[in-house]
Amino acid sequence: MRDMQRGRRPYWRSIRAYWYWLAVIALLVFQWVMYPPRPGPPPRPTGHGVLTEGIHAVRRVVDGDTLLMASGARVRLEGIDTPETVRPDYPVEEWGPEASRFTKEFVKHAGSRVKLTFGDDRLDKYGRYLAFVWDGDKMLNEELVRAGLAEARLGWNFSSALKRRLRLAQDEARRAKRGIWSD
Repeated sequence: MRDMQRGRRPYWRSIRAYWYWLAVIALLVFQWVMYPPRPGPPPRPTGHGVLTEGIHAVRRVVDGDTLLMASGARVRLEGIDTPETVRPDYPVEEWGPEASRFTKEFVKHAGSRVKLTFGDDRLDKYGRYLAFVWDGDKMLNEELVRAGLAEARLGWNFSSALKRRLRLAQDEARRAKRGIWSD
């Protein structure tokens, strides 16, 4: 009785609260395991139509790592990241204009027709296609990295052989101190 007068809880109440919260947590964990949250709808492709692997016409180069295809679809170069040049409310980054020029020259040399190949993830969260862009046996993604105009992003879901190519190209650019790796 004294404990209740001083405002303390009796011992049995604190044990009951402990078991109550333990049961609530166990129920929530059970529910999460049995009925995991479902991801939202998959991203929808930007532009018109569905891109397949193969030769496609390029309408224009948006920036160093993004192309607008003749079909209206946007293609983001997979496995790399170039400095920004056209991002709204964001300054043009150092080496960004050079990366854009490099990509324009690559596409021009290919006659504005490039081959696209895809990794495991077809679209990014913005609805852009994630692709490797080729002119014959030259891969634009790799050439940008080798020139020091892009950083390899190897955490994405694509083949280990292509990851190895990008890693080697980046190592070469770093050793030679090209572009973004220069002092």
